[in-house]
Amino acid sequence: MTAASRSGILLIDKPQGITSHDVVARTRKRAGTRKVGHAGTLDPMATGLLILGVGSSTRLLTFLVGLDKEYLATIRLGASTTTDDAEGETLLSAPEGSVAALDREDVLAALERMTGEIDQVPSSVSAIKVDGKRAYTLARAGEEVRLASRRVTVSAIEVLAWRTADGFLDVDVRVECSSGTYVRAIARDLGAALGVGGHLTALRRSRIGPFDLADAAELETLDVAASLLAPAEVASRLFPVLRLSADQAVDLGHGKRLRAERPADGAGPVAAVAPDGRLVGLVEFDDAVARPIVNFPGDEAQE
Repeated sequence: MTAASRSGILLIDKPQGITSHDVVARTRKRAGTRKVGHAGTLDPMATGLLILGVGSSTRLLTFLVGLDKEYLATIRLGASTTTDDAEGETLLSAPEGSVAALDREDVLAALERMTGEIDQVPSSVSAIKVDGKRAYTLARAGEEVRLASRRVTVSAIEVLAWRTADGFLDVDVRVECSSGTYVRAIARDLGAALGVGGHLTALRRSRIGPFDLADAAELETLDVAASLLAPAEVASRLFPVLRLSADQAVDLGHGKRLRAERPADGAGPVAAVAPDGRLVGLVEFDDAVARPIVNFPGDEAQE
């Protein structure tokens, strides 16, 4: 596969112990192009769904970053750490007997208070920039990091399992949340609310918008050409579709505005698809006029 011949979106199951950039670097080698990017970072401890764009489909990544997410995580109650996960140093340990005294209903009630629209202080190991540097770089170097709270939406926190281990209480949860939500912060805040400290021991992203981990390819056995999702297929999952005539496809490809009927649910971006199934671009409507937001080259194969 060459950069000039294929474009598309890849769903990758990121393994533990490598960065999202590492995944991009390995994919570049297999795809034979440097034009590979990703949407939504997963740090080394986290595993699960990572979305990559290859070729001109990197232009779609902007529209994937803000999608809602689902995570599977294990929260360990009984200690807080410097990074809000198992890779950090222990800050505080719960007094003996306090974890055993936790009542399940108290844990569930605390999690309930952390759902809905909430103001959340991001984890210190987030990718947020502080004075030009990533917060996680400063935090892992031992520097104190203070981040402002931000408004996020946690749609659901479902407790899947509950078990004791070495004096800790491990709670497996499924979290549905808006982009920008930190599951580490949920673990930290749950431990603080219960007075015993908390951190993550496992984090796996299972869904991004309409894209599911079950459909992702393993990085070690990745066949880029076989795994690529066509841009039109991806855009059609995200946006209403405007079916173009051959002439309209040519005009839109040249950056022209089109007279067209807005799809019934076309309030935001609309995927403009040529008769041959190729994604010509994304448009937005002003009454009955479609204006291009971003176009895709017609000489790059997209299927």
